[in-house]
Amino acid sequence: MTALHIFLAIGPWQIAIVVFAVLLLFGGKKIPELMRGLGSGIKEFKDASKEDDKIEENTEK
Repeated sequence: MTALHIFLAIGPWQIAIVVFAVLLLFGGKKIPELMRGLGSGIKEFKDASKEDDKIEENTEK
């Protein structure tokens, strides 16, 4: 079985179990804080990649 088959074999019950486990581990109050941190990390990554693209465009000219 390939990795794609394993990924596609994930059903709604498996997702529900993972969500339940995350709630048990971190609690309801901690999850919004974790999501904010994840969102800001993604935003910083996008900003850095845009800045890197601008630098590459300037050096090519």
